[in-house]
Formats: sequence, C-alpha cells, structure tokens
Amino acid sequence: MAKNKPKTRKSAVKRFRVSPKGKVLNRGQAFRHLRGKKNKSWLRRKKRLLEVSGRMKRKVLMMLGKK
Repeated sequence: MAKNKPKTRKSAVKRFRVSPKGKVLNRGQAFRHLRGKKNKSWLRRKKRLLEVSGRMKRKVLMMLGKK
C-alpha cells in the first residue's frame, strides 16, 4: 500500500529556496523595514542569501517536500 504524499508547507516555500546543488538558502533577518537608518554596508551584506545547515536543513527539506 502506498504512503500518502506529504503536503508542502506554503510558509516554507515563501521563505526558503533549494539551489540546483541541493543547498537550502534563505534571506537573513532584519531587512524588511526601517532601512534608512541602518548602515549601508550592513544592508548589502544582509541582501545576500544565507545557507541553512545541519538539522535545520533537514527540517526545511521535509517542509518543502523534497526529502
């Protein structure tokens, strides 16, 4: 008997992305609002995607339905 396919968590789809090589990427925190008073080099650094690793990576992949 076949198992039911797990549903994708839509909140995870909006926040995380899986690269072609299998890395789980997401945006850093504290970038949404009040950016005018923040340091410009700090903002540029925050703009980059960060790699998720360890146990959190496994959890995110399960939420995305990839594993």
